[in-house]
Amino acid sequence: MKEKVKLKESDLYKPIQKYFKRKGYDVYGEVKNCDMAVTKDDELLMIVELKLNLSVDLLIQATKRQRLTDHVYIAIPKPKKHNPRSKKWRDACHLLQRLELGLILVSFTEKQKRVEVIIEPTPFHRPINMGKAKYLRQAIIKEINGRSGDYNIGGSNRKQIMTAYRENCVQIACYLEHHGELSPKVLLQMGTGKKTQSILSKNYYGWFVRVKRGIYTLSEKGKREIREYPDLVKYYHL
Repeated sequence: MKEKVKLKESDLYKPIQKYFKRKGYDVYGEVKNCDMAVTKDDELLMIVELKLNLSVDLLIQATKRQRLTDHVYIAIPKPKKHNPRSKKWRDACHLLQRLELGLILVSFTEKQKRVEVIIEPTPFHRPINMGKAKYLRQAIIKEINGRSGDYNIGGSNRKQIMTAYRENCVQIACYLEHHGELSPKVLLQMGTGKKTQSILSKNYYGWFVRVKRGIYTLSEKGKREIREYPDLVKYYHL
């Protein structure tokens, strides 16, 4: 069985050198702390920084090279479990685009070494990017408007987040506890919102009991669990 050879940063050099030479460029290694300098007609056109994986240090190093040229690439071996659709990978690519850095992946197989330019180092168009995020911004404002206050601590990752939907459920539960059996129509008149019928029928948290057609009450589970939100219970019982 062949012993697996550990990749080195220098292993990336030859495949990338051949790639740019085929395109008519001159390529030089280790020039003034730059891993690769790509020139044409004595003009510095591109710089490529070689690393075995993406890191903050690599990004810092690459952005410093942007003082020398607008066209800076970072090159890494193609990850073994590369999934271009994964959120982590898409987020990493978005960051590189924001920093106006290019990305080169090098695949190593027994037969060949393949170079793929995944991202070109082009200017980042913030207005266009902001336009694409229009619906996400609207969703954030809609979520904020659906809450009566700020009941979450930023940075929390283990505690349940108080979403507008959860608060709506707590609101309905409080009214049922305080007024007894009610219909969705009456709850709507009390201000529980257009999702009232859906919340009661889907009963996602198991807080509600259908007494008869069109009439609901609060379950024992609901009475118990809404006590976990004392500020909201106090707010909606006023």
